[in-house]
Amino acid sequence: MTPDQLDQIIATRAAASPDESWTAKLLAKGPDKVAEKFGEEAIEAVIEAVKGDADRLTSEAADVLFHLAVMLHSRGVTLAQVMEELGRRQGQSGLAEKAARKP
Repeated sequence: MTPDQLDQIIATRAAASPDESWTAKLLAKGPDKVAEKFGEEAIEAVIEAVKGDADRLTSEAADVLFHLAVMLHSRGVTLAQVMEELGRRQGQSGLAEKAARKP
């Protein structure tokens, strides 16, 4: 699946009735609740990474990516924009990029 495909899936589910779509139901609760759900999924992925169970980590990482896309959607940001930002950073060291960030 590509980032554009995931963005399209999120947009389609967001347009559905909250009675028919978990994504629409979550988005209806607002960006703060969406961010909270993303945080929960991220913590679950960290726990699985510490445990060392690759299958569970893979599953939780998929949840993290999905909920990241939902959170971005809730704020009008696409995965394509995130990928573009990553591309912009390509070719510069992580240390230089971090030093160049605005406070």
